[in-house]
Amino acid sequence: MRRNVLNFVLTLTLLLFLLSTEIVSADEDDEIALQRDELKSYSLSDWEHGFVDWKKLDELMDQLEEQVTVPPINATLGNGFEIMEEQPGKTLDRNGFTTSFLKAFYTGEDRAVEIPTKAVQPRVDQEMMQEITQKRLGSYTTYYNSANKERTKNINLSAKAVHGTVIFPGEVFSFNDIVGERTEEKGYQRAPVIVKGEFSEDIGGGICQLSSTIFNAVDLRGIQMIERYTHSRSVPYVPPGRDATVSWWGPDFTFKNLYNEPIVLTANAGSGSLTVGVFSSETVEYFQAK
Repeated sequence: MRRNVLNFVLTLTLLLFLLSTEIVSADEDDEIALQRDELKSYSLSDWEHGFVDWKKLDELMDQLEEQVTVPPINATLGNGFEIMEEQPGKTLDRNGFTTSFLKAFYTGEDRAVEIPTKAVQPRVDQEMMQEITQKRLGSYTTYYNSANKERTKNINLSAKAVHGTVIFPGEVFSFNDIVGERTEEKGYQRAPVIVKGEFSEDIGGGICQLSSTIFNAVDLRGIQMIERYTHSRSVPYVPPGRDATVSWWGPDFTFKNLYNEPIVLTANAGSGSLTVGVFSSETVEYFQAK
């Protein structure tokens, strides 16, 4: 019972400290001010004040990491093959912060503790993107009625989400993960869909044309289909049996990259046509495990 009360008090102290701590961005590393009593709250309760409670320190660093982390942005494709520059991110330097904290803790005096950060490099940079757009492995084009504004808008939005997607060797592409949930807030509109063999309307109607176009473009020796479902009735934009239906709360379309190099997808919609391309480097080859 006594241990539970002590744990509650220590936890409450930590929460109050975190809520009262403000991180102010500056050109140099940020700092937090730790007073003597606050430093003592990070001691193990079962020992004399002098040993750090590493669990509590990890919880503090988790909170700080969440506040200072800026995710990196991969290089991607803009219009056509225009390469958009990558942007490095940053995260908490946990080793550096631990060193600064321990100095303050064992000094036992009021002092500022630095919050050092370290750079996080994106997985895809301009050089890689330039390299993996050199060789076309496959492509496929389908057509739609651009006079249907709602369906056209949905196709355009989903195509932009897919354009420039890089799949590394051994990784699995998920249509739902890349495109995300189709919502009105994102601009998706109500358009015809097929539900149990009958035509209906739903938000995002028409995006199955994109997933079906992707399926036909990536139907290559170095691609392993993982998950694909066909519609409950034929669709007009691909031959029978060559479609791939998707739904946010239902079927997904996924495949695995078995090549020895990353591949990148292009998806361009306009003037009633939708083209998906699959590209990689000049040295790409199908990898077959022995």
